[in-house]
Amino acid sequence: MGEPAENEAARTQRLLTAQAKAAELFDAVADRGILAPGVRETEASDAIRDLAGDLLGIRRYWHKRIVRAGVNTLQPYRENPPDRVLAEDDIVFADFGPIFEDWEADFGRTFVLGDDPVKHRLRDTLPVVFDAGRAYFAARPDITGAELYAHMVELAREAGWEFGGSIAGHLVGQFPHEPIDGARIDSYIAPGSDGPMRRPDRTGRPSHWILEVHLVDRELGIGGFFEQLLDIGPAAAGS
Repeated sequence: MGEPAENEAARTQRLLTAQAKAAELFDAVADRGILAPGVRETEASDAIRDLAGDLLGIRRYWHKRIVRAGVNTLQPYRENPPDRVLAEDDIVFADFGPIFEDWEADFGRTFVLGDDPVKHRLRDTLPVVFDAGRAYFAARPDITGAELYAHMVELAREAGWEFGGSIAGHLVGQFPHEPIDGARIDSYIAPGSDGPMRRPDRTGRPSHWILEVHLVDRELGIGGFFEQLLDIGPAAAGS
């Protein structure tokens, strides 16, 4: 019994290491002022890509790289809104899925360029809602993806926002991970995902999940995004 436990411990550590490197990348993005007024979303995405290569040797991504600002922050992952120039006092989020030594990270963070208190409150609420969703997951051994999604929608409402995504996360693992397409709804945290989230993956090992929080205010035309590992790793608040 010792060998599978060791293998799972090593697997978990690789996922955590991939996430830590993604966090390092986003810290560097903030420190270097890549997200600045006058920069186009596509230019910022390319600059983050180049920084990831120079800083961490990242050359591959398992999903499209996203930088969205202003009204584009209302749009969920699947949409492709027109390229926008970052403005003064904008809110911006980045969602990148880098691959580190064949292990996937999926990491999203929100940045505020100015002093708007509503945008700062939105950014600061994201990790709080994430941790509340994680606590709900931890307390329910048999929870389904549909149940967790419904709770995330309720948490968003209680915090004074609307949940902006049609999903609240997905499976993650070694590249390529479990299929997460429309034909496999049980690979998502979403309505209709009625199987238990704590289940063996295709190799018989524990499934690991990403939790996504997309909060929006459609009247104000702003949104924010936060994502990281759900079932392992540190809490989100303060990260």
